[in-house]
Amino acid sequence: MKPIAIQLRTVVLGAALMAVALMAGALMAAPAVGQDLSGHWEGEITIPGQPLAIKLDLSRSGEEWEGSIDIPMQGAKGLALGAFDVIGETVEFQISGVPGTPTFVGTFRDDRIEGDFKQAGATMKFWLGRETLAGPNRPQEPKPPFPYREEEVAYENGAVGLAGTLTLPPGEGPFPAALLITGSGPQDRDEALVGHRPFWVLADHLTRAGIAVLRVDDRGVGGSSGGSVMESTSADFATDVITGVEFLKADVRIREIGVIGHSEGGVVGPMAAAQSEDIAFVVMMAGTGVSGSAILIEQLELIARAQGATEEMVASSLKLQRRAIAIISDDGPRDERKEQMRAVVEEQLAAAPETAALSGQEREQAIDQAVAGALNPWFEAFVKLDPRVALRQVKVPVLVLNGDLDLQVDADQNLGEIAQALMEGGNKDVTIRRFDKLNHLFQTSTTGSPSEYATIEETIAPVVLNTMSDWILDRFLDRQPEP
Repeated sequence: MKPIAIQLRTVVLGAALMAVALMAGALMAAPAVGQDLSGHWEGEITIPGQPLAIKLDLSRSGEEWEGSIDIPMQGAKGLALGAFDVIGETVEFQISGVPGTPTFVGTFRDDRIEGDFKQAGATMKFWLGRETLAGPNRPQEPKPPFPYREEEVAYENGAVGLAGTLTLPPGEGPFPAALLITGSGPQDRDEALVGHRPFWVLADHLTRAGIAVLRVDDRGVGGSSGGSVMESTSADFATDVITGVEFLKADVRIREIGVIGHSEGGVVGPMAAAQSEDIAFVVMMAGTGVSGSAILIEQLELIARAQGATEEMVASSLKLQRRAIAIISDDGPRDERKEQMRAVVEEQLAAAPETAALSGQEREQAIDQAVAGALNPWFEAFVKLDPRVALRQVKVPVLVLNGDLDLQVDADQNLGEIAQALMEGGNKDVTIRRFDKLNHLFQTSTTGSPSEYATIEETIAPVVLNTMSDWILDRFLDRQPEP
């Protein structure tokens, strides 16, 4: 689950640049001077706390230029650039259509560009060169050769085509298997974010331990086609999971099939298990036990405090958050709710000093985006969802995992409610583990703030990986397939 707040998030690099992935750019205008800027560039923006790596590709056709920018730590690829110009040694270009007009202004000399990145009144240094930079250190990322088999697979859930990777231990099997379920927002099969690929690390660990693993691109992402994450709901994702379980069930190399869900995936897993008799176990990684609205309130407060917000700022943000949630939860006419939400967003915008430099058009665009993000089908359903309804129906073994520095799904708020709901449903096999010093991604963390995710080299703490594989193998490794 990405940090979710219904408050306006201005698009300032290092804070919310993932939002630019939704933006489109245009062809660049011809430069004033014919400097040879064509080709591949890599460099960094000096964000407070850590540099943010960027990659550019530029090409010229006649008097027009085309270009794109990648921001790997934010999962942004191929974002179009616009408003390109060169005057003497001065180079200028923008990421088009983004509030705050993100603009690079630098000096081009000896195959290097250095200068200022400006957005919404903030200025930071940047540089670009021709060399290839090393990516962030991710020591747990799997490296070949692999002692297991990988197969690219595809199947359909109605009009939605789903594509993924199946990893199988050596031998003929049959093997216990796990289907991985991503967190909120459009995610690829590796659940890639801020330079980490946690589901690849998890699949590698489990498969080496003797457990087959299927990890899948979300609907409309990567190799999957049809459907849209933001136009769907957790209930829709549960049908994708059930379809994946049916796909695995048809494979003679597979026996018991379970689901492992992270964050929102930890909610979707029990929803699928409540509907399918083919799911043999459930692992909830930072899954929730209270309503989406309660999660949002607690998440906002914990993250704000961790990032140094004053008590006055926290109180103001919570007041606006509760107003927004009330609007989303209302069943009144949509047009009326849009106007009400717009008023909330405008108030949030007025209280954000970093947005003072926005033009009138940029302000309107930011408001429209925030309103649309708060009133889409996925978010409306998430706010209203109570995961305890499905948990009371889950009878198979459940492993519940949470970190005590998780600021997005607070252990104190959720673990007791999950345990209570499972107990009320009569579940006899429930294991709950709370890990010291682990954040929402199950990394060893200092504060738990999402701002640490990218800076931590660890992708998933080994104790969590071992807990999952041991728990599954204790229950299913030595079982024989039913006749």
